[in-house]
Amino acid sequence: MSTAVRVRGLRKEYPGHLAVAGIDLDIPDGEVFALLGPNGAGKTTTVEILEGHRQRTAGEAVVLGEDPGTAGRAWRARLGIVLQTATDAAELTVAETVRHFAKYYPNPRDPEEVIDQVGLTAKAGARVKSLSGGQRRRVDVALGIVGRPELLFLDEPTTGFDPEARRQFWGLIDGLAHEGTTILLTTHYLDEVEALADRLAVIARGSVVAEGTPATLAGRERAEAVVRWQDELGSHEERTQFPTKLVSQLAADRGELAGLTVTRPSLEDVYLDLIGEQP
Repeated sequence: MSTAVRVRGLRKEYPGHLAVAGIDLDIPDGEVFALLGPNGAGKTTTVEILEGHRQRTAGEAVVLGEDPGTAGRAWRARLGIVLQTATDAAELTVAETVRHFAKYYPNPRDPEEVIDQVGLTAKAGARVKSLSGGQRRRVDVALGIVGRPELLFLDEPTTGFDPEARRQFWGLIDGLAHEGTTILLTTHYLDEVEALADRLAVIARGSVVAEGTPATLAGRERAEAVVRWQDELGSHEERTQFPTKLVSQLAADRGELAGLTVTRPSLEDVYLDLIGEQP
């Protein structure tokens, strides 16, 4: 499998501040890759370098076969970018805005199809300035995908979405991934990462502190389970690497167990531990 993004030793320094401290990343073609980290961790700077919007201080970056620091207009047409905050054409209608942006690309999607994909068909004739915050966010997503990108950058794409709209958006991203689009996602919604990402990396203080799948990040699948139950003596809790064995023993010894639960660390638990370990 070829690689859409390859990063080695990426660094970005400002006077008195090291924003990115030697990051290595590989993102294969067609993968949905999530980049997580607290504010100020370096993830936005990293993404801006990969988008060609910011020059790196040192290291190697190859995106769709080219150096983003020197790549030209044809390379940029292969990208889709949904920024965390975007400036829109407030006086244009939704349809006019998407059609206008489609003209910038050599092989765009049908604008009406894109408007439907982001759930704005009923608002196609409405001026952008009249939309709610969540609806404007959908316009941003439409502009990011109308060019039929090979690589799509999504920065907090579902900010302002209600739960139903978020689920619809997840379906859209899943469809793009099945078409072979590589997607680099930054988000604070960890359920979004679990729903969409094939792999993820956690950045803290400019460095990657963990990388893996949502299910296996930082040994999550091997972490001790917590078994809780209740009986006539009260509530009980036990940590174990072998919860099935423990539950079987408890059931054999005590019969039906009230309030039985078996839990392992959530992705949020693991994430908070990772960023909390940083000095």
